[in-house]
Amino acid sequence: NGIFTEYKGDRQTIGYQKGKENPFTKHSIEVQKGDTIYIFTDGYADQKGGNDGRKFYYKTLQELFGSVQHLPIVEQRTVVKNKFDEWKGNYEQIDDICIIGVRI
Repeated sequence: NGIFTEYKGDRQTIGYQKGKENPFTKHSIEVQKGDTIYIFTDGYADQKGGNDGRKFYYKTLQELFGSVQHLPIVEQRTVVKNKFDEWKGNYEQIDDICIIGVRI
């Protein structure tokens, strides 16, 4: 219904840290048919680009997801990838990027 709800992840690595056990927070969410869920790393939002080399930022990424959520998932992928390439321009990619989109 056009409502964006964010569930923040824990600020820790997903890899094993010797001698430390730091469990992740479990989230349970209710979904309805037609909902779209995005799971993503920080790489896209942290990418520098544009005219002045600033970050893309999470708010802009949320707006991007909102603008494509009505499209089929395959088309969303194309738009999100093209926007990233356009934003990054000649800047070097600074981090890994993983975005998973699922339509219920």
